[in-house]
Amino acid sequence: MATTACLGPAGGARVEQADASGDGTLRIGLILDNTGPQKFLNAPQLAAAKLAVKEINAAGGHKGKPVELLPEAISADTGAQARALVEAKADVVIGPTDSSRAPAAIDVLANARIAMISPANTASGLSSYRSGGFYFRTSAADIAQAPVLVKLAKDSGAATLAVVYEEGSYGKDLSTAVAAAAQRSGLGSVAVAGFAPGQAQQAAAAVKAAAPDAVVLVSQAGAQGAIAELNNAGVAGTKLILSDGAVNQYGSGLGSSALGGARGILPGTFASAHFQGELVSVDPELADMTFAAETYDAVNVAAVAAAAAEDDAGASIAASLIAVSGGKVQGSGGSGPSGEATVCKSYQECLDVLRAGKRPDYDGESGRIGFDANGDVSSANYVVYTYGADNTATMSGSETAGSNGS
Repeated sequence: MATTACLGPAGGARVEQADASGDGTLRIGLILDNTGPQKFLNAPQLAAAKLAVKEINAAGGHKGKPVELLPEAISADTGAQARALVEAKADVVIGPTDSSRAPAAIDVLANARIAMISPANTASGLSSYRSGGFYFRTSAADIAQAPVLVKLAKDSGAATLAVVYEEGSYGKDLSTAVAAAAQRSGLGSVAVAGFAPGQAQQAAAAVKAAAPDAVVLVSQAGAQGAIAELNNAGVAGTKLILSDGAVNQYGSGLGSSALGGARGILPGTFASAHFQGELVSVDPELADMTFAAETYDAVNVAAVAAAAAEDDAGASIAASLIAVSGGKVQGSGGSGPSGEATVCKSYQECLDVLRAGKRPDYDGESGRIGFDANGDVSSANYVVYTYGADNTATMSGSETAGSNGS
C-alpha cells in the first residue's frame, strides 16, 4: 500500500480535507464473506443494505440520483471481492464480517481511496491497522465488553472474580481488559487462568482453588470444553458469565444445568418490531437479524456523509463520517459540516438537518455511533442472555459501555 502504509491509524482520510472528485453516482458495495456454518449471516446484512438503499432512494437518493447497491457476491476471498468492487467503481464498501479477513480488504480499498465500513469486525487490533483513514466499523472492538462482564458479576452480588480465558489474541486482550475493569470497579480478582482448547482442566482446578464468587469465561472455539471442565470442578450455573465468543445454544451438549442461571452477552441491540418487519418485507425468508442493524446504519451513515460532503467519492465520505456520526470533530480537518450537532435517525431526517444548515448526528438502529479518529464507534451496545436449566439462552436485558473497554 504505497499511498497509505505511511499513514498512522488515527486520522488520515478521516480528518483531512477532501476535494470533490466523485462522478455524481453514489455506489455502495458489499463484502459478504460468510461460508459454511456461518453463511446464515449473509442474509441479514444483505437485507439491511437493500432496505437502507431503498429508503435513501425514496428520499431522493444522492444529489437527485439513485444510489446504486452493487451486485453482491459471497466468498471468503475478501481481497478478490475488494478488487472486483474497485473495478465496479464502488465509493464505499460495507463489510467484511470476519475480522481476520479485514486486512486483505482494507489493503485493496484504502489504496483505491474507497471508504470501508464493517458492520461486524470486532478484533481490537483493527483500531491500529494502517488504513490511511479509510476504515471504519459500526461494531465495537472485543475489549469494549469488559466492563459489561464485570457489571454482570457485581449485579449478582459478587465481591471476587476469576477469569478463565482461551489462549490467543481474543482471550488475552479481553481477559486483560476484564481484570482491569474488575480492579476499577472494586472487585477482587483472585485468579486469571489461560487454557488451550480441549485442555481447560488445569485452569478449572485453579479457579476452584481460588473459590471466587463469579467466573468470567473468555473463549471462542474452546468454550464448550471449558464449561464442561468448570462444571466438573463444581463451578457452574449462576457463577458463570460468558463473553460473546462463548455464548451459544449448548442444549444437551453439556451436562444437565451446567449453565442454569449463567449469563452471557452478544454485541448489538434488540431489533425493533418495525425494523424486523421492514427487513422481512425485503427478504420474507429472513430468519436471523444478526448484524442487520449495524449494516443498515453503515449504509445510512455513508450516504449522509456523501450528502454532507456534496460528493460521492470515497475520500469525501471518509472525511465526513466522523462529523455526521456524532463523533468529535477535529478542529482543522475534515470535509464534513461543523457546528452544533442535531440527532437524526434516518437519511431523510439527516437531509433535513443539512438543509437547515446544521450538522447531522446519525443515530440509527444500532444506537449511537460517534466514530473516533480510529474509525471506531464511541459506545457499544450488548444484549444480555440468561441460560435455563436446559443450557439454552434467552434474551434478558441490555447494557451499554464505552468502546475502549473502560
